[in-house]
Amino acid sequence: MLGLLLFYVLLLLSVSFLVGRNLTSADFFLGSKRSPWYVVAFGMVGASISGVTFVSVPGWVESTGFTYIQMCIGFFFGYCVVAYLLLPLYYRMNLTSIYGYLEYRFGLSARRTGALFFLVSKLTGSAAKLYVAVLVVHRLLFESLGISFPLSLVMVVAVIWLYSYRGGIRTIVWTDFVQTFFLLLALVLLLVNVVGLLGLDFSSAVSLVRESDYSQVFVWEDWVSPRNFFKQFLSGIFIVIVMTGLDQDLMQKNLSCKDLHSSRKNMLVYGAAFVPVNLLFLSLGVLVIAFFRQEGLEVPVSGDELLPHFVRYAGPWAIGCFLIGMLASAFSSADSALTSLTTSAIVDVAGWESKKGEESRRVRLAFHLSFSVLLILFSLLFYSVRESSAINLIYTLVSYLYGPLLGMFAFGLFTKWQVHSRYLPYVAIASPILTYAVDWGLNLCCAYKMGYEMLLLNGGVMFLGLWLIRKEARESQMEETLQ
Repeated sequence: MLGLLLFYVLLLLSVSFLVGRNLTSADFFLGSKRSPWYVVAFGMVGASISGVTFVSVPGWVESTGFTYIQMCIGFFFGYCVVAYLLLPLYYRMNLTSIYGYLEYRFGLSARRTGALFFLVSKLTGSAAKLYVAVLVVHRLLFESLGISFPLSLVMVVAVIWLYSYRGGIRTIVWTDFVQTFFLLLALVLLLVNVVGLLGLDFSSAVSLVRESDYSQVFVWEDWVSPRNFFKQFLSGIFIVIVMTGLDQDLMQKNLSCKDLHSSRKNMLVYGAAFVPVNLLFLSLGVLVIAFFRQEGLEVPVSGDELLPHFVRYAGPWAIGCFLIGMLASAFSSADSALTSLTTSAIVDVAGWESKKGEESRRVRLAFHLSFSVLLILFSLLFYSVRESSAINLIYTLVSYLYGPLLGMFAFGLFTKWQVHSRYLPYVAIASPILTYAVDWGLNLCCAYKMGYEMLLLNGGVMFLGLWLIRKEARESQMEETLQ
């Protein structure tokens, strides 16, 4: 297993060395807009899936069945919105950071507010993903070597820092391509492994999944349930809009394509991949539960423990496949996060995009290293909390932290009003607080617990807040930019 880890690390470092030669600032931020769209599309599948999906989605089956597919269907329509509404705007304005739009629309305070919400949300979300992946790798490999979890985490982040700090987005695009290949290979091999352990052929395995008690996809009648189709579908659309279209991390990869047409193809292709890929993950969960019952083993209470427990019983081959998948997912989610956090901090918050040469390199190095340390600290915080379902935690964080971004972009795109910018940061802070209060009140008085539709409420509260601090209508300059 240790040899497998060393092989994978050397492979990534080699790709980084080959791609990251003769680096310029343009290469670090946007890859000089030379990234092939099909490489970006394939790599973004892995970056979007992450270790949380690899662990949590199969484990979700026992509590939610296949209802997660309802959200995945919404994901595709969300990608269509981003491809045809937001991407044209970003390319027309020739943005390095997408939060430059907020500065043009509302002023510098809006840009910095949007960037700060992104920095906090990306740090917390990426730390949660990294925690899940490293925890699994630690238990499968490092723990037996007497290495503690904090040291395991530091070693993984150190490797990510080594291959990503020089090449920026130019390196990330290609390393994500490699990592997605290994992640999907691991998924397929695990499916083959569990089907073999169950003594089934392909058609029998499909029948077992289809006829299981967990195979329900759609929930139409129960309007209170957070698994209701319309709640899941709409939440899926808006989660993609905010987690992709309003997220510097994923949009930075899209903006590294040579033109709008290439970037749009990339987005639609990888958006369409989410339903079949997640069907495979959910099917893996059903088959693993069937294996536990066939062997008379207890199904783990925590969904995130389902797959790690399975590979221990399934033998070294399954452990190797799983380890490959977790390594790929851990690296692919954290490396691009570090690059986008560095970009947003330099461009949006500090305003140092214009620095060149050795000065630019020192600035990038300082920010990249600082965010690596913060990523370790946030991951250790999640390790101390031990949330039972990391993917549920991440989507909840998205609902609170991306809501203000959703409201700001919606207000900018669909109205012509300007706002009193000095009040905007306070409105952005108040929006998630008020959203939490509404959720708490509904639960108290009506026994209604909001699901991911909380994101829509949060964005709506932010939109209303901006309307309350509006001033004169935007002049014709804005209309010319959007036309």
